[in-house]
Amino acid sequence: MNKSLIISTITGTIVYFLLGWLFYGVLFTDLYPAPESMLFIVLGSLFYVLVFSYTYTRWANISTFKTGAIAGLILGLLFSFSMYFFMTASDGVLNLEHFVTEAFVSGVSTAIMGGVVGLTIGKAK
Repeated sequence: MNKSLIISTITGTIVYFLLGWLFYGVLFTDLYPAPESMLFIVLGSLFYVLVFSYTYTRWANISTFKTGAIAGLILGLLFSFSMYFFMTASDGVLNLEHFVTEAFVSGVSTAIMGGVVGLTIGKAK
């Protein structure tokens, strides 16, 4: 692992975790029940951000806030759509308002996280 991958993963995880707390813990508390383990939230954030950091450093050569945010927005929305449809398959109910809210939250938070990861990679080089 190189320095930019490690540093961008750490900074991205902190940003993504804090954005999750803001969106899911303060602004949109009705989307999901309160988590039982913050450790799993941190680990989930860490591995999600690691996917972006690895992709940005190894394959996409993303090293600015703008390009990281654009890629983060697109990938975050696609991942959000995918996961929401998988979850809807389990309970069989498509809640359009919940879907749109989740897509917005995921898109914005992943765009900001992706921008921070891209910026951190650029600064760490």
